[in-house]
Amino acid sequence: MLEGPGPREPSESERREVLRTHMPRGRITSLPVRRTDRLVLLDQVARAFEPGVRYTEEEVNAVLRRFTADLVVLRRSLTDEGFMEHDRTRYWRCGGTVDL
Repeated sequence: MLEGPGPREPSESERREVLRTHMPRGRITSLPVRRTDRLVLLDQVARAFEPGVRYTEEEVNAVLRRFTADLVVLRRSLTDEGFMEHDRTRYWRCGGTVDL
């Protein structure tokens, strides 16, 4: 069975609105329920990690503290949605937007 097209990419104004609603002043006030909005927010957080760099859990937590106190939910969301991967000792960014 063929699947239909995936969700469309949000416009820049939609991205700004999601971030303004859920991340005022750079801190997450709520994780969006709508997946497309949640992906916008997680993409913004993922930009805080350098592609190709391996991070310890402590280093990941230090970065995530800039965004929220709920480190476990945010770290899990980043891995579940494919923005980060991990093995027994390290995390690394594997998805998201890269600024050139």
